[in-house]
Amino acid sequence: MNRTWHVRNITDAAQARIGTARLAAASGVSTVERTRLAAALTAQLRQCLTKGGEWRVGVVVPPAPGGDFRVEVTSAQRRPDDPRPPWQASVPCAEGFGLSGAEPAADDPDALAEALFGADEDAALLLERLDEQEALVAFHREELHQTNQGVLALHAELDAAGRAQRELFDAEQKARQEAENARGRLTFLADASAALTASLNHEAIVGLLPALLVPRYAHSVDVWLFDDVDAALRSGPHPAAAVLAARRGRPQYAADHPGRLPGVDDQPPSALDPGRPLLCIPLLTRWAPQGVLTLWAPDERWDADDTVMLIELTRRASIALENARRFEHNRDIAETLQRALLTDLPTTPGLSLAARYLPATRGLNIGGDWYDAFRQPDGSLITVVGDVTGHGLHAAVMMSQLRTALRAYAVDGSSPGQLLTRLHLFLHRLRLDLYATAVIARFHPHEPTLTWAAAGHPPPVLRTPDGQVRTLDDKPGAMLGIPLRQEIADHTVPLPPGSTLALYTDGLVERRAHGIDPGIQRLADELGGFGPAELDQNLEVSADRLLHPLLEDSEHDDDVCLLLCHVHSGAVSAR
Repeated sequence: MNRTWHVRNITDAAQARIGTARLAAASGVSTVERTRLAAALTAQLRQCLTKGGEWRVGVVVPPAPGGDFRVEVTSAQRRPDDPRPPWQASVPCAEGFGLSGAEPAADDPDALAEALFGADEDAALLLERLDEQEALVAFHREELHQTNQGVLALHAELDAAGRAQRELFDAEQKARQEAENARGRLTFLADASAALTASLNHEAIVGLLPALLVPRYAHSVDVWLFDDVDAALRSGPHPAAAVLAARRGRPQYAADHPGRLPGVDDQPPSALDPGRPLLCIPLLTRWAPQGVLTLWAPDERWDADDTVMLIELTRRASIALENARRFEHNRDIAETLQRALLTDLPTTPGLSLAARYLPATRGLNIGGDWYDAFRQPDGSLITVVGDVTGHGLHAAVMMSQLRTALRAYAVDGSSPGQLLTRLHLFLHRLRLDLYATAVIARFHPHEPTLTWAAAGHPPPVLRTPDGQVRTLDDKPGAMLGIPLRQEIADHTVPLPPGSTLALYTDGLVERRAHGIDPGIQRLADELGGFGPAELDQNLEVSADRLLHPLLEDSEHDDDVCLLLCHVHSGAVSAR
């Protein structure tokens, strides 16, 4: 359906606008689209009236529902070759519509005015709907504002919770780092203490301190021992803070600023090295300081926890130094006593003697092992090797008493078994909770025989001139000093010229991993490997050669004592 209006004046324009609006309403165009179309058409008609002339307003109504409602405004004088296109507008129509209400507008003013008022109902309806939409928008705006406020509050809470969580995380990390540092300090203190107390040499302990502390806790370390004159001369001048630490018996901190360290006095920087802080800690004993440990600070200065740990380490080092010096003092006494007790062996025609004594490689280096050789009134030679249980000065003193008692008992010419029986009674009556083992061998003058007796001691080993080796393991007596009455028997074996007898203590043949029997067999094998000429020519060299394979490990927990007795070839006539 098409409609056309000719517009020459404002009345024609009003009629065209009213008619177009009614057709649009009848065609099912929505109120919004209809209002938009009417406004656009009114603006176009106003321009046409301004230009003047005659204009045509054409409306094309779609023949079927769902099409477009089109409006076209063009000049009545428009030529076909005019390049300017006419004004057009189109809006969609509804699915169903009817054109029954689309009457043309009347020409009289009253009807035209009424039609104009009716045409503006769309605008009024649109404005009403706009008011509703504005109220709805205002409601949603307020609702959105409240939501935004809630979101902002939630964000603030989340931000505060995030900050609190970060603070807790930082605190946890700091606590974990402090715990790790504390664990590291305790581990270092434990390891360093174990290393310091493992040594009984004060020079080794002094040398160990710089190795432990540099570079982790000190740039350099100086150990000043008051009674070590040589070390004092080598080290040169000491800082004034070290002198104050020695006089006051308190740690001193020297730097260009106060350290405020726990238990430490602050002092001005040292003139020896003003740019580096130093910490001077006295090496205290139970009576007085024995020295001062001076530490120059590493790149990072000490904190309070490091200082407490360093003071504790110095205390432990001082105890280790004191124990080492006490041990060295006792060791010197023990070695002096040991040298005094191990006398020279007698010279006997036709018989060579060679003795070796090796103290234990651990401990005081002195024990109860001893050897001795002396003549009896009848001219026979007594040789003895013994072992008192235990180590140290107590065992050495007991060994000295047994050695003296044996020489006294041997004056009347008693046999080896009788001598051991008397020693057993002597030791038992002393009740010193010490026991001993011993083996005694007597070489008879002008007789190729050997008399021997043992009490709880490893058996002698006899090598005959033909190279055969025999272990003299006839029934021995029990250990000396035990609460048991015993008579220790004598044993006699032939002793042809060229024979060699080995008396020894268990330190030579016993090892924890193998026991004593394999060691005795090794001794017998090594002794059997010598030729007769070797033993005749130089028994001292043979003794060293015998010891070497038996002590390959060079570490032994017990003393080692060996006495070799070799009868020269043709010794019967000589004796």
